[in-house]
Amino acid sequence: TGGGAETGVGAGNVRPAGIDKKRVQKAEKKLMHLVGKAILDFGMIKHGDRVMVGLSGGKDSLSMLHLLLALQKKAPISFDVGACTVDPQTPEYDPSVLIDYLKGLGVPYFYESQAIIAQASCSMTPGKVSICAFCARMKRGILYSVCVREGYTALALGQHLDDQAESLLMSAFHNGQLRTMKAHYVAEHGVRVIRPLNYCREQQTREYAAAAALPVISETCPACYEAPKERARIKMVLAAQEQLHPDLHSKLLNAMLPLMALECADGEAPILEHLLSSKHTGESA
Repeated sequence: TGGGAETGVGAGNVRPAGIDKKRVQKAEKKLMHLVGKAILDFGMIKHGDRVMVGLSGGKDSLSMLHLLLALQKKAPISFDVGACTVDPQTPEYDPSVLIDYLKGLGVPYFYESQAIIAQASCSMTPGKVSICAFCARMKRGILYSVCVREGYTALALGQHLDDQAESLLMSAFHNGQLRTMKAHYVAEHGVRVIRPLNYCREQQTREYAAAAALPVISETCPACYEAPKERARIKMVLAAQEQLHPDLHSKLLNAMLPLMALECADGEAPILEHLLSSKHTGESA
């Protein structure tokens, strides 16, 4: 089944009454600074861009949506923001509650329901790839297709600095390679992928989502949580090291910047000039 129905005409305010506005503003201010810096450093958003937020309903993607909407009002350039959710049709994960929420925000919204979990059981070769990897790849392909179909130029994904650090260690430990997720690159069908939360910590999006009372949906797919996952173990390793070295993630960010900048879709992004200058002068990025 498909879907693709667009919702979200008209503006509205769906944040519940009674929230601590000062707490929200404090959390938002920190994140806005980091998101704005990442966007500028990697040249993520240009004048006239149409940005599609990959919206799972988790704290990170919901926070990113609200931050981009806030930046949209303040930025010196004009860009559009829409959102797309892929429902893989598993009873443990129901993102359909987002339909009314996005309508209240007045954000163009595309809800794609496809039987990815059922397809996985038919298409996967046992032992070759995890169902999580299969589902992620299928969701990403759907998001690219929706961007092309609806005329969006960039797909915003919600991975943050903690995710980047975990990916770096997993790649080094298991593949013998220094790799992490790229910040801004061209993917299938010419869609640009951007990660505006690159400089943000997970605790910051958790605090913001809680303060703003965002309607966070727990992803409780049994295929993902039936056994401890390697990413969870790596997260514990990093947490233990951060107790000893409080500036761990800022140091890791410096180390990862050249990896994040690989294949940067903006050849004139400030981060590229900065990294080139640092390379010649011997300074830390």
